[in-house]
Amino acid sequence: MILAFVGAFFALTQQDQPLDPFEEAMKQREQYLKTFGILPGDLFASQGEELFHTKRGPAGKSLEECDFGLGPGQLEGAYPYLPRYFADDGKVEDLETRIVSCMQRIQGFKPQEINRDDVVALTTFVASKSSKAKMQVVPKHPAELAMYNLGKQLWYTRAGPRDMSCAVCHDDHAGKRVRLSPVMSPQQGLGSEWPAYRFEEDRMYTFENRIQFCYASVGIPAPAFYSEPQIALTTYILAEATKAGHSFQELPFFTR
Repeated sequence: MILAFVGAFFALTQQDQPLDPFEEAMKQREQYLKTFGILPGDLFASQGEELFHTKRGPAGKSLEECDFGLGPGQLEGAYPYLPRYFADDGKVEDLETRIVSCMQRIQGFKPQEINRDDVVALTTFVASKSSKAKMQVVPKHPAELAMYNLGKQLWYTRAGPRDMSCAVCHDDHAGKRVRLSPVMSPQQGLGSEWPAYRFEEDRMYTFENRIQFCYASVGIPAPAFYSEPQIALTTYILAEATKAGHSFQELPFFTR
């Protein structure tokens, strides 16, 4: 963190221009590879892979029976279609919520027994199987359309002490910077980099983590993990990015 601050300060004072966060992240990425031979995000994916194939929970089953939309255990290319409606649960689920529902329905875990770190690792692993894939979130089922409309409403609703909405930052100031970081709109591919390892925070961020961070940054109480607002916003953002023809970046991504 100290080195990152010093680097940012040096760039601002010596070059008289903002430090490019992407270039900074790529330098840190190469340093990780040179020093350790592996990226932190890959370690989380490996942990998730082990969790996925291990028989766990009261039912003593693995998550290989979990259907992410392409059939039980079929992970390649599944992430780009999420969130989507699942008939077995009768609701729209994003990747994280789907993992949690499968842990309950297949492995027999109770909600309070599910470890958030396990969900993050599993999310990283499953998403890694769709690295660089084209986004395919196209709401068609009535429940998907309802979730999209709710996400759109949340996107434009102003709230909190700063009278902010998602759109105030990501639409009105798209292409600009906030604390050195570039601001993207859904039409510019917002959401294409998650899950990602943030080296400044030394932790993995899923899309739901990122949504919570946005809310907290503007002083609005963040929606709980796996809640309808989380799924709705994810549906709206990725559906708009899909319309614009975007693909996911290399997953798990490495970012500032």
